[in-house]
Amino acid sequence: MRTKTLKKNKINVVTLGCSKNVYDSEVLMGQLKASGKDVVHEEEGNVVVINTCGFINNAKEESVNTILEYMQKKEDGEVDKVFVTGCLSERYKPDLQKEIPNVDQYFGTTELPGLLKALGADYKHELIGERLTTTPKNYAYLKIAEGCDRPCSFCAIPIMRGKHKSTPIEDLVTEAEKLAANGVKELILIAQDLTYYGLDLYKKRNLAELLEALVKVDGIEWIRLHYAFPTGFPMDVLDIMNREPKVCNYLDIPLQHISDDILKSMRRGTTKEKTTKLIQEFRAKVPEMTIRTTLIVGYPGETEANFQELKQWVSDMRFERLGCFTYSHEENTHAYNLEDDVPEEVKIDRANQIMEIQSQISWELNQQKIGQEFKVVIDRKEGNYFVGRTEFDSPDVDNEVLIDATKTYLKTGEFAMVKIIEAEDFDLYGEVIS
Repeated sequence: MRTKTLKKNKINVVTLGCSKNVYDSEVLMGQLKASGKDVVHEEEGNVVVINTCGFINNAKEESVNTILEYMQKKEDGEVDKVFVTGCLSERYKPDLQKEIPNVDQYFGTTELPGLLKALGADYKHELIGERLTTTPKNYAYLKIAEGCDRPCSFCAIPIMRGKHKSTPIEDLVTEAEKLAANGVKELILIAQDLTYYGLDLYKKRNLAELLEALVKVDGIEWIRLHYAFPTGFPMDVLDIMNREPKVCNYLDIPLQHISDDILKSMRRGTTKEKTTKLIQEFRAKVPEMTIRTTLIVGYPGETEANFQELKQWVSDMRFERLGCFTYSHEENTHAYNLEDDVPEEVKIDRANQIMEIQSQISWELNQQKIGQEFKVVIDRKEGNYFVGRTEFDSPDVDNEVLIDATKTYLKTGEFAMVKIIEAEDFDLYGEVIS
């Protein structure tokens, strides 16, 4: 029997996957609220919208399991309707309709108006920047472009998200102003490819001009850059990073590998020499810059020699932040035609070896911070600690600064000057000085 405690037609949006999906869920929720709908994020509701991820095998499994979990709840009478949207349903809609037919409707990544209609809401064009943010109030993601034109062999994003499409600067400024009015102090710029921003609209790479416009928004104190592509990176962005205190000395630039053979097979359009030179240029122009990168191990044909070259390069480059993933063999990608010939246990072992090297580098770099003072934003309170970040750290993926809450009271969302008194591999401990 259905319990009567559930509010009638409360829509629960469940988000899986990356920050770009978080953003899409927030836009969906903003539209629903504007149509007078009762909407929550990952809480109880009798109508469920699952925003799925379809990027790699683990993400696809999580998405399918989540759909099945809510279908069971529907069968048990705990929810009335289940809708599925996002990358998984964009990529596999016919398969999903066949395998899990009880879902009320499936929608792709570009079918927001149709999804809203199914939920009894209207799509409102005039709602630029109106989102219900799901992140802590002090930061928000700002998606500056959708899709990708790059031909990377391992990546399914163009299949799910289509061609690169930049959002006009004036629309992004409007959105940033609305976020700032709601107390957001840090914008995290995201796209499949920041490097390409503006080429379609302005016939030139225009990330620098966008930053010039965003730094003028009152209330925004930090602007952080995520997911740049190494080939064709607009170097004028570095001048703004140096000149504008609001633009964090931080860049997330996934490099994926360094062996020329693997880079060529990955269709990355670059070489070891060019990549190394680019990183050296970044550090010469912005000595304070923290660089985050991600790597893939176990790509088809990756030999022990290729891997040893990658390991040595990671040791030599000493990236401040680094993540490592095992290769996932994705249908309809160019690399799917290659033999997935590196055994899973070898992939996992290689990823662990890279992360061991990185842990040591991170520990050594963190030791150098002891005694230094940093501006820190407080994201949350956890147990006996306030947890914050420096401008060199992005939420969820980077180092955090822990401050003893029994000695100091801090407000979440506020900034404080903090002196580092102790450091571990990935965490810093600090005390407030002002």
